Amino acid sequence: MKTKLLLLLVPFLLGACGSNATQEAAVSTPGILVEDAWVRATTGAKDTTMTAAFLSLTNPGDTDVKLTSATSPIAGTVQLHEMAMQDGKMVMREKPGGITVPAGSHAHLSPGGDHIMLMSLKQPLKPGDEVPLTLKFSDNTTHDLKVPVKAFTEEEEHYHPTPSTK
Repeated sequence: MKTKLLLLLVPFLLGACGSNATQEAAVSTPGILVEDAWVRATTGAKDTTMTAAFLSLTNPGDTDVKLTSATSPIAGTVQLHEMAMQDGKMVMREKPGGITVPAGSHAHLSPGGDHIMLMSLKQPLKPGDEVPLTLKFSDNTTHDLKVPVKAFTEEEEHYHPTPSTK
């Protein structure tokens, strides 16, 4: 009787061991890590219909991953942007192909550099508010965030489009 019971339990025990091994492997190889996320408040801005989100991305893996898009219910449009020289002037523009997070390294979305633009805002944003933001990556992962809104005092034109001359 004990032998029959043991034979019946072996598949379940082996299945449980395999399941734990899979879970451990998933835990030991994390995806993109998101830190220090914040959104610039619109309070006091000349144009309160847009703002920017900033954050740090860390890729502990051995393959480059791209931030391909972002969404937020508080904005009509969300785009990945960069600051770049165009016709001898520094301009803000949509970043083609997304933002690469190199394998074993970081990508910092910061004022004056790559950032996430939130446009056609549905409400003004004041310090202390939280913005829901979903990040989508080329490895088919997503991160759902609640990002704090903070005051920011540097020149406003760094985060608003500069008309380009074509």
